[in-house]
Amino acid sequence: MKTRGKIAQSDENLLSQEKFDELKAELERLTTVVRKEIAESLEYARSLGDLSENAEYQAARELQAATEERIRRLEHIVKSAVIVSEKKKDTVGFGSTVTIRKKGDKSDHTYTIVGSEEADMREHKISHLSPLGDAMLNKKKGDTFTFTTPNGRQEYTIIAIG
Repeated sequence: MKTRGKIAQSDENLLSQEKFDELKAELERLTTVVRKEIAESLEYARSLGDLSENAEYQAARELQAATEERIRRLEHIVKSAVIVSEKKKDTVGFGSTVTIRKKGDKSDHTYTIVGSEEADMREHKISHLSPLGDAMLNKKKGDTFTFTTPNGRQEYTIIAIG
C-alpha cells in the first residue's frame, strides 16, 4: 500500500483510507471466519455420502470457489492500493464532491470522485476512470467540459467543488 497526495495514474488502484480499511476488514473476515465455515460445511456434506449426487457438497464447493476468488481479488487490491489522502480545494480531483449542470438543463447533479472500487451511482460516487469522472478532473468552478456518451457528446459546467 502506498499513500499519495496527488491523483495517481489510471493504472493504479486508488482508494480512500476508509475504503481501504473496509476492504482489509472484509479480507480478514473471509480468511478467518468464512473459510472456517465453508470447511465445516464441506466436512458435513462429505459425511452424507455419495459426493456425485450430493447437492449440499456441490453448493459448498461453489461457495468455496467464489470465496477464494474474492479473497484473491481483495489481496490484490490491498497489495496494490494507493491511498489518496490530499483533496484539492479549487480543482476537481480524487475525493472532490462536484456539482455540475448539463447544458440546457436547470437542475444540478452532485457527484463525488472516487476510485473504481468505491464507485456507486446510487450514492452518487463515480470513478475517476469513468468518462464523466475523467472529464471533470483538474477542472475549476465555472469551467465547461464535454465528454462522449452512447447518446453523443454532452456538455456540462462545474457549478461547485467541495
